[in-house]
Amino acid sequence: MKNVLIIEDDPEIIHLLEIHLKDLHCNVVSAERGDLGLRAAIELVPDLIILDIMLPEMDGIEVCQKIRANNIKSPIIMLTAKSEEIDKVLGLEVGADDYLTKPFSVREFIARVKAIFRRQKMVQKTENTTPVQQIMQFGNLSVDIDMRKVLLGGAKVELSPKEFELLVLLSSNPGKSYDRTKLLNLIWGYDFKGYEHTVNSHINRLRSKIEPDMSNPTYILTTWGVGYKFNEEL
Repeated sequence: MKNVLIIEDDPEIIHLLEIHLKDLHCNVVSAERGDLGLRAAIELVPDLIILDIMLPEMDGIEVCQKIRANNIKSPIIMLTAKSEEIDKVLGLEVGADDYLTKPFSVREFIARVKAIFRRQKMVQKTENTTPVQQIMQFGNLSVDIDMRKVLLGGAKVELSPKEFELLVLLSSNPGKSYDRTKLLNLIWGYDFKGYEHTVNSHINRLRSKIEPDMSNPTYILTTWGVGYKFNEEL
């Protein structure tokens, strides 16, 4: 049974999400204030966190930042009533894995949750069956798959779970181009047309952390008209 924490100040939304999460055999805990939600996240370290942006006492962006600052790796789906792209990008930049804009369909919510649980199961299976440490070296960039650690010139680079997964996928297949829809399906586990900008946001943030020159990338290259690839010449 998965443990899910809902941090949301609307009781009706909490109730709706609880019903469908329990149908997925989840144990659900909720908090209606940001500070209480943060405390619950630290105490419980749940398998999934559903986090609203607009919260009393402490907004969702700050809650997300502090959850990640406490080294809690639980996947976070952010909920926002705002449609502005800046709010979505900001949520992803502070460590959220995904977002849904209110009002959202129950079908889409369930699909996102199932995708996260599938990915968790795959990661656990890989961790249990991979005895040999795998470290990939590309010039100054080192990617340690087992330890989920990235070094650039010997200095540790802090990546979100999705940024790390993108880097591992691309660097494990140098020269292979992936379009945005394919990356959405492989990394996020679902295929919803119109959400390709989620991939763009993550690629841009990943580049900002590992590329010496964002305007002339060394590692993650754009394949014009297709998507992205890892530099096969490294």
